[in-house]
Amino acid sequence: MNPPAAKHQLRARRLGLDTHAEAVIFLDHDSPVCRAEGFAAHGRVLLTAGKRFVIATLYKTMGDLVAKGEAALSEAAWQRLGLTEGDKIEISHPDPLASMSLVRARVYGHTLASNSFDAIVRDIAQGRYSNLEIAAFLTACAAKPLSSDEVLSLTRAMVNAGERLAWDRDIVVDKHSVGGLPGNRTTPIVVSIVTALGLTMPKTSSRAITSPAGTADTMEVLAPVALDPEAMHRVVEQEGGCIAWGGAVRLSPADDILIRIERALDIDTEGQMIASVLSKKIAAGATHLVLDMPVGETAKVRSQAAAEALSRGLIHVAEAFGIKAHVLVGDGSQPIGRGIGPVLEALDILSVLQNKPDAPDDLRQRGTALAGVLLELSGRAAAGQGVELATETLTNGGAWRKFQRICIAQGGLREPKIAPYREPILARASGRLMRIDNRKLAKLAKLAGAPEAKAAGLELYQRLDDEIRAGEPLCMLYAEAPGELAYALNYAEAQSDIFGISA
Repeated sequence: MNPPAAKHQLRARRLGLDTHAEAVIFLDHDSPVCRAEGFAAHGRVLLTAGKRFVIATLYKTMGDLVAKGEAALSEAAWQRLGLTEGDKIEISHPDPLASMSLVRARVYGHTLASNSFDAIVRDIAQGRYSNLEIAAFLTACAAKPLSSDEVLSLTRAMVNAGERLAWDRDIVVDKHSVGGLPGNRTTPIVVSIVTALGLTMPKTSSRAITSPAGTADTMEVLAPVALDPEAMHRVVEQEGGCIAWGGAVRLSPADDILIRIERALDIDTEGQMIASVLSKKIAAGATHLVLDMPVGETAKVRSQAAAEALSRGLIHVAEAFGIKAHVLVGDGSQPIGRGIGPVLEALDILSVLQNKPDAPDDLRQRGTALAGVLLELSGRAAAGQGVELATETLTNGGAWRKFQRICIAQGGLREPKIAPYREPILARASGRLMRIDNRKLAKLAKLAGAPEAKAAGLELYQRLDDEIRAGEPLCMLYAEAPGELAYALNYAEAQSDIFGISA
């Protein structure tokens, strides 16, 4: 039996450094702790404060930036340990990471058993893996695609690593968009329609990772979304549904960690995507699920063949976990709605729910189509009648009334505020609008400040096949600061292919 690892106490100092989700500790290079324990720069160390712990990456400092008896912590480490200024923390070597041997086996082409994925995902969820080690796992699963059994095992492991929600209902519906299409903010519309018709839909949504807005970012413009499980149950019991930020409920916690590294690596393989999507739906207690899959050359799913393969995989895994699912494939050649960015997307949602004459028809139709699928899947509507019932519920104001009640139950309905700075992007030539680059359009909205600046983004004025005249506005850029507006305009000026106009 190995002797217990030595622990040393240091005074914690809040450095105020945002390292995103990575826990980081800074020690003086000549610290007695570093010398005694042989801690190396960029090594992994175990930090403990009471019953809380975190494994952090160590960086060494020179000069007087950090005193020898203190440990300076990044925001991620500080928050996870729940510290206040002057608290003491213990620092020691972490236990060996045994599950890395399983990752190495996958690197060399071996198929992993179910308990292997359990061990890996559990360690990832507990923060025991560094970004480099997570990248090795993801790359190993991408280089040799996951088998059908491995996808099931990974999905199950991701569910088991977090909390699960239980509802005292036979039917719990849910919806997920595969993504890649700016402005496709149908969730509040779908939730409002189906709950107005008596279905249960406790929707957990994510914040943006690389996009200009996630559903949680947009919904937060209109109402509080950081609901814990108790608050979620209260709202759902009262109104039949909610639209909450999934990060507050810890469903499939490894998923957000894996996605962050996937995006940095630009890896998004089929098996990992299936496990990512369905692990959260299973953990949320869904029994019936509609999956929105836009397909287009600048969407996440780029071809019909890829859509069909991904659809088969999603349905197979969903059914293995007892979920009745349907994939609704749609046009991904251009954004859905006009607004891109939290406030602008929220305004689109309100205009659809309020039946305003100028509401974006594509957003309205996509929302009622997805709601219609759930109504038919759940048996609330007869086959072929779901869209008609969803449209009627939207038109007669039932969905809008329900949405208001959900917002009030979540903490109050808010009024979106428009950004103070704006500038149009003009067409450089006359002709027909033949192509819109979704990815570059999303980047343009992000450069304007979205989603951190909630009112930033852009509003589209033109759709594919529209006849355009040179000098006519294609879209309006919005920003909360003049510097961000100028930065986005410079990008737009340098990218002549965001809008493809053919004479």
